[in-house]
Amino acid sequence: MDLGEPVTSAPLAARLRIPSGPLFFPVTAYGPGGAVDLDVYRTHVRRGVDAGAAAVFACCGTGEFHALAPEEFQSCVRAAVDETAGRVPVVAGAGYGTALAVRYAKLAEEAGADGLLAMPPYLVQAAQEGLLAHYRALAAATALPLIVYQRDNAVFTPATAVGLARTEGIIGFKDGLGDLDLMQRIVSAVRSEVRGEFLYFNGLPTAELTGPAYRGIGITLYSSAVFCFAPEIALAFHRAFTTGDDATVELLLDGFYRPFVELRAQGRGYAVSLVKAGVRLRGLDVGEVRPPLHEPTEDHVKQLAQLIERGYALLEA
Repeated sequence: MDLGEPVTSAPLAARLRIPSGPLFFPVTAYGPGGAVDLDVYRTHVRRGVDAGAAAVFACCGTGEFHALAPEEFQSCVRAAVDETAGRVPVVAGAGYGTALAVRYAKLAEEAGADGLLAMPPYLVQAAQEGLLAHYRALAAATALPLIVYQRDNAVFTPATAVGLARTEGIIGFKDGLGDLDLMQRIVSAVRSEVRGEFLYFNGLPTAELTGPAYRGIGITLYSSAVFCFAPEIALAFHRAFTTGDDATVELLLDGFYRPFVELRAQGRGYAVSLVKAGVRLRGLDVGEVRPPLHEPTEDHVKQLAQLIERGYALLEA
């Protein structure tokens, strides 16, 4: 059997393969006038790293990549790099059409990022060959290793996933679609046809809820938005999940994560705005979300506060 070209070996892949803690996707802080507040953002990133984050994914979905001007994006990535000081890797978002995605990738590289998370291209419903060409062009644009994010209008066949895995510079695949049948076929195809280890991430909103299901097809890496506002809960879940403590996993899923997901489903964009409200509830004023996202209702914020309190009570049970 021809197993094709080996997967690129990169330091980032080695650092992410067996994380020591949750993968942290910080929100982007805005001041009272709506401008990026780098001081508060630095505090948010620093607190996350001090709390045990294994990596910082700056200016990605939870960080409102879509709402940031290029200079704001670069300033935030540079601030994240400064605050981590090499303790954990920093992965920056990149997206839109190919030309803009390349521009953001180069800005991230100049800011000192360790890698890129490639969001879907803007607007278009592209064919598989076009998607593959887009991500190959992005991977070739910088020396940074790239993780491809499957979601929305960027959905891949197993054959295209094999093409991605064979591309120099592409080290991983993050799934935000939630089609486990497709993901099993992607994992199987890449395993059968490509040499080396390719990274997979559960990238669904509140990925902890679906962690056991993804673990069943061999995907144990996941993004944690909850870590932004309740790091102790996210850490307790991560420890239980990675050590096989299913009793604690189920306790936190049933008592905290499922109710949180049900609350998150009450509003469009709550995967970001509810998380940001959670950060504010915990005492750090990161501001509101930028349009077109909107703030949660007052009642939903009250429910979130009660849920956070319940989650911490579970840790003491």
